[in-house]
Amino acid sequence: MKHDEETPFSYSVKVGHISVNPVEVKIAADADECRALARQWDIREVRSFSAELQVRRWKKDGVRVKGRVKADIVQSCVVTMDPVESQIDEPVDAVFVPEGSKLALHPDVEGGEMLLDPDGPDSPELFQGDTINVGVVAAEYAALAIDPYPRKAGVVFSGHIEHTDEGGRKPSPFAVLKDWKKD
Repeated sequence: MKHDEETPFSYSVKVGHISVNPVEVKIAADADECRALARQWDIREVRSFSAELQVRRWKKDGVRVKGRVKADIVQSCVVTMDPVESQIDEPVDAVFVPEGSKLALHPDVEGGEMLLDPDGPDSPELFQGDTINVGVVAAEYAALAIDPYPRKAGVVFSGHIEHTDEGGRKPSPFAVLKDWKKD
């Protein structure tokens, strides 16, 4: 399957084929897709990437994608730039509803404020047509699990040292203005 830079890993599931019984989806990236994912995630290498998902109906016209995504990746240490290997093993749980669905409508909020629970469930995502790209969903969950500041084991960053005055106190950030005079 041909992929572009925006969707280097793709696997579409037709929503019409999903009945009461969940559809089992097992997907894995080939070498080209792994290289494209590494470019998209801006990391050194994706050695392997796979997902085991269940796609099932959710409420009347929605779809729920649930399962796990796994990947072996190599990043650059933020201190030494040496390679750092890590494994991703993340749960996937996403709900999709078609555009125009009553399940997608957000309640009208007076005064422009909406209260959201950061630990609560996410709002359903919208999809167009009759397919959901579960490959993109799996890649997004894996990307969110990547450590943004990987460090090689035992490496400590000690390059920044605050200067202190004679009393051991840090200088005021306004100290540079002490000699400033208004004309």
